Amino acid sequence: MAYTESNMLPLGTKAPDFTLPDTVSGRQVSLRDVLSGKATVVMFLCNHCPYVIHVNPEIVRVVRDYQAKGVGFVGISSNDVVNYPQDGPDKMKEHARDAGYNFPYLYDETQEVARAYDAACTPDFYVFDGDARLVYRGRLDGSRPKNDLPLTGADLRAAIDAVLEGRPVEEKQYPSAGCNIKWKNSGYVPA
Repeated sequence: MAYTESNMLPLGTKAPDFTLPDTVSGRQVSLRDVLSGKATVVMFLCNHCPYVIHVNPEIVRVVRDYQAKGVGFVGISSNDVVNYPQDGPDKMKEHARDAGYNFPYLYDETQEVARAYDAACTPDFYVFDGDARLVYRGRLDGSRPKNDLPLTGADLRAAIDAVLEGRPVEEKQYPSAGCNIKWKNSGYVPA
Protein backbone atom coordinates (compact mmCIF):
# COMPACT_ATOMS: atom_id res chain seq x y z
CA MET A 1 0.00 0.00 0.00
CA ALA A 2 1.31 3.41 -0.93
CA TYR A 3 0.64 6.08 1.68
CA THR A 4 -0.91 9.01 -0.17
CA GLU A 5 -2.46 12.29 0.95
CA SER A 6 -5.40 14.03 -0.71
CA ASN A 7 -4.80 16.73 -3.30
CA MET A 8 -7.10 19.28 -1.63
CA LEU A 9 -9.38 20.38 -4.48
CA PRO A 10 -9.84 24.19 -4.29
CA LEU A 11 -12.60 25.34 -1.94
CA GLY A 12 -15.57 26.81 -3.77
CA THR A 13 -15.33 24.27 -6.60
CA LYS A 14 -18.76 23.27 -7.94
CA ALA A 15 -19.41 19.56 -7.37
CA PRO A 16 -18.43 17.74 -10.58
CA ASP A 17 -21.39 15.91 -12.08
CA PHE A 18 -21.50 12.13 -12.48
CA THR A 19 -23.80 9.24 -13.28
CA LEU A 20 -22.46 5.87 -12.13
CA PRO A 21 -23.82 2.42 -11.34
CA ASP A 22 -24.72 1.79 -7.71
CA THR A 23 -23.34 -1.64 -6.86
CA VAL A 24 -25.90 -2.05 -4.07
CA SER A 25 -29.18 -1.24 -5.84
CA GLY A 26 -28.12 -1.88 -9.44
CA ARG A 27 -29.48 1.56 -10.43
CA GLN A 28 -27.67 4.41 -12.14
CA VAL A 29 -27.13 7.19 -9.59
CA SER A 30 -26.22 10.74 -10.49
CA LEU A 31 -24.98 13.65 -8.45
CA ARG A 32 -28.47 15.20 -8.50
CA ASP A 33 -29.84 11.99 -6.90
CA VAL A 34 -27.64 12.44 -3.83
CA LEU A 35 -27.43 16.24 -3.60
CA SER A 36 -29.10 17.70 -0.58
CA GLY A 37 -30.26 21.27 -0.26
CA LYS A 38 -28.35 21.31 3.04
CA ALA A 39 -25.04 19.46 2.62
CA THR A 40 -23.68 16.57 0.57
CA VAL A 41 -20.71 14.35 1.34
CA VAL A 42 -18.84 12.58 -1.47
CA MET A 43 -16.43 9.88 -0.26
CA PHE A 44 -13.83 8.04 -2.32
CA LEU A 45 -13.56 4.58 -0.82
CA CYS A 46 -12.50 1.06 -1.74
CA ASN A 47 -12.92 -2.40 -0.31
CA HIS A 48 -9.38 -3.50 0.53
CA CYS A 49 -7.55 -0.38 1.78
CA PRO A 50 -6.56 -0.76 5.46
CA TYR A 51 -7.22 2.96 6.01
CA VAL A 52 -10.80 2.63 4.74
CA ILE A 53 -11.34 -0.57 6.72
CA HIS A 54 -10.10 1.29 9.81
CA VAL A 55 -12.54 4.22 9.42
CA ASN A 56 -15.57 2.25 8.17
CA PRO A 57 -17.25 2.08 11.62
CA GLU A 58 -17.08 5.87 11.99
CA ILE A 59 -18.22 6.46 8.40
CA VAL A 60 -21.31 4.39 9.18
CA ARG A 61 -21.93 6.40 12.40
CA VAL A 62 -21.48 9.76 10.63
CA VAL A 63 -23.90 8.74 7.88
CA ARG A 64 -26.45 7.52 10.43
CA ASP A 65 -26.18 10.72 12.48
CA TYR A 66 -26.38 13.16 9.55
CA GLN A 67 -28.73 11.48 7.08
CA ALA A 68 -31.41 12.10 9.70
CA LYS A 69 -30.55 15.83 9.41
CA GLY A 70 -30.99 15.84 5.64
CA VAL A 71 -27.35 15.42 4.57
CA GLY A 72 -26.75 13.44 1.37
CA PHE A 73 -23.99 10.82 1.18
CA VAL A 74 -22.38 8.81 -1.61
CA GLY A 75 -19.36 6.52 -1.77
CA ILE A 76 -17.37 6.03 -4.97
CA SER A 77 -14.73 3.42 -5.77
CA SER A 78 -12.46 4.24 -8.69
CA ASN A 79 -9.76 1.58 -8.38
CA ASP A 80 -8.49 -0.44 -11.33
CA VAL A 81 -10.29 -3.76 -10.89
CA VAL A 82 -8.15 -5.62 -13.43
CA ASN A 83 -5.16 -5.40 -11.10
CA TYR A 84 -7.25 -5.16 -7.91
CA PRO A 85 -10.20 -7.53 -8.44
CA GLN A 86 -11.09 -7.34 -4.73
CA ASP A 87 -12.42 -3.84 -5.52
CA GLY A 88 -14.72 -5.00 -8.34
CA PRO A 89 -18.45 -4.18 -8.38
CA ASP A 90 -19.54 -7.63 -7.15
CA LYS A 91 -17.20 -7.34 -4.16
CA MET A 92 -18.33 -3.74 -3.58
CA LYS A 93 -21.90 -4.92 -3.02
CA GLU A 94 -20.70 -7.47 -0.45
CA HIS A 95 -18.44 -4.91 1.21
CA ALA A 96 -21.26 -2.36 1.47
CA ARG A 97 -23.48 -4.95 3.14
CA ASP A 98 -20.76 -6.19 5.50
CA ALA A 99 -19.61 -2.68 6.47
CA GLY A 100 -23.18 -1.45 7.01
CA TYR A 101 -23.15 1.24 4.32
CA ASN A 102 -26.50 3.00 4.16
CA PHE A 103 -25.68 5.08 1.08
CA PRO A 104 -25.07 4.42 -2.61
CA TYR A 105 -21.67 2.85 -3.30
CA LEU A 106 -20.85 3.70 -6.91
CA TYR A 107 -18.35 2.16 -9.31
CA ASP A 108 -16.25 4.62 -11.35
CA GLU A 109 -14.96 2.22 -14.02
CA THR A 110 -13.46 4.91 -16.28
CA GLN A 111 -11.90 6.76 -13.31
CA GLU A 112 -13.19 10.01 -14.84
CA VAL A 113 -15.07 10.95 -11.68
CA ALA A 114 -11.97 10.49 -9.51
CA ARG A 115 -10.06 12.72 -11.92
CA ALA A 116 -12.83 15.36 -11.87
CA TYR A 117 -12.67 15.48 -8.06
CA ASP A 118 -8.85 15.34 -8.10
CA ALA A 119 -9.15 12.38 -5.72
CA ALA A 120 -5.84 10.80 -4.80
CA CYS A 121 -6.43 8.38 -1.95
CA THR A 122 -8.91 6.22 -0.13
CA PRO A 123 -10.55 7.42 1.98
CA ASP A 124 -10.96 10.95 0.64
CA PHE A 125 -13.85 13.16 1.84
CA TYR A 126 -15.56 16.16 0.20
CA VAL A 127 -18.34 18.27 1.75
CA PHE A 128 -20.48 20.47 -0.49
CA ASP A 129 -22.90 23.11 0.76
CA GLY A 130 -26.53 23.55 -0.31
CA ASP A 131 -25.33 25.24 -3.51
CA ALA A 132 -23.08 22.26 -4.32
CA ARG A 133 -19.93 24.32 -3.63
CA LEU A 134 -16.95 22.65 -1.95
CA VAL A 135 -16.52 23.82 1.63
CA TYR A 136 -14.40 20.97 3.04
CA ARG A 137 -12.01 18.37 1.69
CA GLY A 138 -9.73 16.19 3.70
CA ARG A 139 -9.72 13.74 6.52
CA LEU A 140 -12.40 12.13 8.67
CA ASP A 141 -10.26 12.72 11.78
CA GLY A 142 -6.70 12.10 12.94
CA SER A 143 -7.11 8.36 13.56
CA ARG A 144 -5.07 6.01 11.37
CA PRO A 145 -4.36 2.30 11.61
CA LYS A 146 -1.93 1.71 14.48
CA ASN A 147 -1.72 5.32 15.75
CA ASP A 148 -4.04 4.60 18.71
CA LEU A 149 -6.11 7.78 18.23
CA PRO A 150 -9.84 7.12 18.65
CA LEU A 151 -12.20 7.27 15.70
CA THR A 152 -14.38 10.33 16.24
CA GLY A 153 -15.04 11.76 12.78
CA ALA A 154 -14.23 15.13 14.39
CA ASP A 155 -12.98 16.95 11.28
CA LEU A 156 -15.77 15.77 8.98
CA ARG A 157 -18.44 16.27 11.66
CA ALA A 158 -17.24 19.83 12.37
CA ALA A 159 -17.46 20.70 8.67
CA ILE A 160 -20.96 19.25 8.29
CA ASP A 161 -22.13 20.94 11.50
CA ALA A 162 -20.85 24.32 10.27
CA VAL A 163 -22.73 23.97 6.99
CA LEU A 164 -25.94 22.90 8.74
CA GLU A 165 -25.66 25.80 11.19
CA GLY A 166 -24.89 28.36 8.47
CA ARG A 167 -21.39 29.06 9.79
CA PRO A 168 -18.17 29.17 7.76
CA VAL A 169 -16.24 25.91 7.75
CA GLU A 170 -12.85 26.07 9.49
CA GLU A 171 -10.27 27.27 6.99
CA LYS A 172 -7.50 25.03 8.34
CA GLN A 173 -8.22 21.64 6.80
CA TYR A 174 -5.99 18.58 6.92
CA PRO A 175 -5.60 16.24 3.96
CA SER A 176 -6.94 12.76 4.19
CA ALA A 177 -4.39 9.98 3.97
CA GLY A 178 -4.59 6.40 2.89
CA CYS A 179 -3.92 4.11 -0.03
CA ASN A 180 -3.41 5.72 -3.41
CA ILE A 181 -6.20 5.29 -5.92
CA LYS A 182 -5.17 2.39 -8.15
CA TRP A 183 -4.99 4.08 -11.55
CA LYS A 184 -5.28 2.07 -14.72
CA ASN A 185 -2.27 1.85 -17.01
CA SER A 186 -3.20 5.12 -18.68
CA GLY A 187 -0.19 7.10 -17.58
CA TYR A 188 -2.46 9.33 -15.45
CA VAL A 189 -0.84 10.75 -12.37
CA PRO A 190 -2.90 13.12 -10.19
CA ALA A 191 -1.70 16.72 -9.78
